[in-house]
Amino acid sequence: MSVHAALTIAGSDSSGGAGIQADIKTMITNGVYAMSAITALTAQNTTGVRSVMEVPPEFLGDQLDAVFEDIYPEAVKIGMVSSKELIQVIGEKLRFYQAKNVVVDPVMVASSGSSLMKNNGAEMMIKELFPLASLITPNIPEAEILSGCEIKNKQDMEAAAEKLSDLGAEAVLLKGGHSISDADDLLCVEGQKIWIRGRRIHNPNTHGTGCTLSSAIASNLAKGMEMEEAVRKAKEYISKALEAGLDLGKGSGPLDHAFYMANL
Repeated sequence: MSVHAALTIAGSDSSGGAGIQADIKTMITNGVYAMSAITALTAQNTTGVRSVMEVPPEFLGDQLDAVFEDIYPEAVKIGMVSSKELIQVIGEKLRFYQAKNVVVDPVMVASSGSSLMKNNGAEMMIKELFPLASLITPNIPEAEILSGCEIKNKQDMEAAAEKLSDLGAEAVLLKGGHSISDADDLLCVEGQKIWIRGRRIHNPNTHGTGCTLSSAIASNLAKGMEMEEAVRKAKEYISKALEAGLDLGKGSGPLDHAFYMANL
């Protein structure tokens, strides 16, 4: 039996809705074997992040060595990395092991508004990780920081995506939402701008949507899909997870990652 494997490099979410926990749920439900390297422990729930404790860079390196030396991942998703020291370790290890299908979700701010990246982290991410990336998946606020562009409409999204395309990644998925473009995302790949159409789902529980989307894309790439198909299939998955209407917690709750199992 052929099994595809994917690795998530991200922070742990103690409430289970985002980060490593969301990534593993997503990878399993999208048909790949999930592995993880934890960059930080967070004390958080649906209402916000209380505290963050980073792992030592050496320990993160040990985790990555342990994974790559034994079960080589066919795709790698990178999420929350809060410091330049950790980013450097990730870059070094991915280059050493010649990692493929690297999806970088440039997590800078939690959905609750809490900052998740230290000073100079964004600059180091651009320098170390973007050149290794098959795809980066910023949302509107992240894209504004990374591109230096103000984004108010679809034309602004296209201009920002062009600038982001010059930062080294093979492809850019600029996610809509945040009151722009309804639920349409913009994929820039191989010189093309492709609008991935979506519909806004009226569900206030969106904790971990970015983690989930990027992990679903990485899962699809691990299975051998081309980029556009991988993104479209991932968008279908996250839409159904939102439509399921899971309602947990006092704030912005998590998605129903295993929605299809409800009737089993």
